[in-house]
Amino acid sequence: MRDGRPELLFGLPPILDAGVRTLILGSFPSPASLAGQHYYAHRQNQFWRLLGVLLGEPLPELDYLDKQRCLLAHRIGVWDVYRQCRRQGALDAAIQSPETNDFACLAHEAPQLARVCFNGRTAGKFAPWFVQRGYTTAVLPSTSPAYTLALDGKLALWRAGLGVQGGD
Repeated sequence: MRDGRPELLFGLPPILDAGVRTLILGSFPSPASLAGQHYYAHRQNQFWRLLGVLLGEPLPELDYLDKQRCLLAHRIGVWDVYRQCRRQGALDAAIQSPETNDFACLAHEAPQLARVCFNGRTAGKFAPWFVQRGYTTAVLPSTSPAYTLALDGKLALWRAGLGVQGGD
């Protein structure tokens, strides 16, 4: 913390390629994710477990590079709505001075993108921007341990939001 303000933090690069059809947007990486340079690195975050069940893949057991490859093979990308911000701790409520990622690049970087799912309500505030550009959107319950909905409840909502059949 400098001058009474948290330090400026920079997010992670997207997991994205030209084949992505579904993009999952979070708000901003946790301190554990920033330290590990790995989306959803906090061991209590349910992201990798949840997607592993939905996709029928052992995502929690894979190293980060293989997790990325697996998501891309399923045509799923991951990114955050904020490129940088100031934040003390991990809570979205503590985000200060956020700067949004440049989503205009998606038309070129992910030309097959059709669906954008938001991991929690903070990221979900960006849904109208994507709807205006013709994307299907879904605001899903956060996979953060701070959001206390049971995993089974999250699974049902994420399955519907991602349009995933079976996998469990």
